[in-house]
Formats: sequence, C-alpha cells, structure tokens
Amino acid sequence: MTSSAGTALVVMDMQNDFCVGPGVESRFGGRLDVLSAAITGTVRAVAAARARGTEVVFVRLHGDVAFQGPSWRRRNLLLDKPTKCRAGSWGADFHAVSPEPADRVFTKRACFDAFLSDGFADHLARQGTEHLVFVGLYADVCVDSTARTAFQRGLHVTVLTDCTTSLHLPDETTFRFMRTVYGARTTSHDRPGVWSPP
Repeated sequence: MTSSAGTALVVMDMQNDFCVGPGVESRFGGRLDVLSAAITGTVRAVAAARARGTEVVFVRLHGDVAFQGPSWRRRNLLLDKPTKCRAGSWGADFHAVSPEPADRVFTKRACFDAFLSDGFADHLARQGTEHLVFVGLYADVCVDSTARTAFQRGLHVTVLTDCTTSLHLPDETTFRFMRTVYGARTTSHDRPGVWSPP
C-alpha cells in the first residue's frame, strides 16, 4: 500500500525474545509494566495506522551466530549475552502484533539498523516515503539506530513514546536525545492526526 502522505509506521523488533520470558524479566526487573504498556501501545498504533491507510512496515532481528560479525560475537562473549531471535525459533516470532499479507517485513541479520537489512531503503524510496513513525523495541537501541540513519537520509522522524521503551537508558533521556539531535517529533499513539495524516 502506498501512503498518499508519504508516511510509514515502522514496527521494530516486536518479537518474543524481546517481549516475554525469563530473559526479559531479568533485564527489566520491576519495569515490566513499562514494557507491557509499550507493547499495548504498539498494537493500538498499528490498528490506528491501518484505519487511516498508513503503510505498516515490520522489521525483525535474526541474531543467529552465523550472521554475527566478530565484534558482535566478542561482545556477546564478554557480556555473557545469549543469542536472541534465531531464525525459525519461537523467540524470533512476532509478539502481540503480526504482519498482514500485504505488509512488508524486513530482516536485520545481527545488526541494529533497519537500513542495513536487504531492501528496506529501496522500498521506502519506491514508496516515496518521507516520514517514518517508530514503534517497538528498543528505543535506545534499534529504534534509535534506525531513526539516526533515517534523519541522515533526509527523512522526517516521529517516535511514539507510549509505544516503545529503552533498555539501558531512562526513556526521557532517549527521547530528548532524538529531539535534540534528529529533530524528532515525539508524541503518543492516540494522536494519529499528528503522526498519520489522512
């Protein structure tokens, strides 16, 4: 679907390994309610985008060792990080929201930035997309990495703050950084007239 407004909602890494399970509980500790709210917000944002005819694009991670570069493998070893979202595994499956048949899905192979996945940039160019609206996980990792490249490629960036959360930094620190460095607009999913023009 081509958005007449040149806007696409980008759903980042809404996968089981990032949303549920013991690993997630250990990373978030007492903040699981924040993660749950971001997941719920993302589901609602996707529904709002579809209702307004805005394109929804899904991005997922496949973190298999075979896709990891030397620095990625070294980091995992040093920090004792397990491999997440192995292709074909339950952990790599979408959580809470899934692509519809017409939706495009792009796969990052052990990287943060969706622009490094095959076809992502070309698809946006073909669609005439000028504005990316980000939801999903995590605000300070893959959302930030992709938003940074989007800005440098001349695209406008919006982040729906109730549809994402940070893994390592306070949320407001991440959002303030994006506003300051990328001129990102930050708003909430319940204002589709702001982020998803008709």
